[in-house]
Order: sequence, then C-alpha cells, then structure tokens
Amino acid sequence: MKIRVHVKPNASEDTILSWNEAARTMEVAIAAPPEKNKANIALLKLLKRHFGKPVYLISGGTSKEKLVEVTE
Repeated sequence: MKIRVHVKPNASEDTILSWNEAARTMEVAIAAPPEKNKANIALLKLLKRHFGKPVYLISGGTSKEKLVEVTE
C-alpha cells in the first residue's frame, strides 16, 4: 500500500496528526530535524510501529511531501 505523507519536522514529539485511510494520506509530526536523513529515519520508524509492517521511502527524500510504501 502506498501512502502520501506530509511531514512536519522539529516537532515536540513523533506523532501521527491525521490519517485518511480512504485517500491514503497522512500528516505526521517528527521531532527530529530535517538534516542528515534524521527526519526520514524517524518517520519510517514511527510508521513501522503504527502499521506493524516494514515501511519504505519511495520518493521525497528531501521534501516535506513523501511517498512511502507499507508492505502487505
């Protein structure tokens, strides 16, 4: 399943702000800064805990708008 994610880095904590399952879009706050891939790593860890499955970054490595894939 592919999901479009809008990331807000430098937040107070890692949390999912909204999740629209029908549209497969998500807004996520990440405490890590957007440098040296720290926010991307934190995002993937958060989504892995949420879905209980491996999650991969497909596109948007340097953007706030990302496309991730959750393995089925």
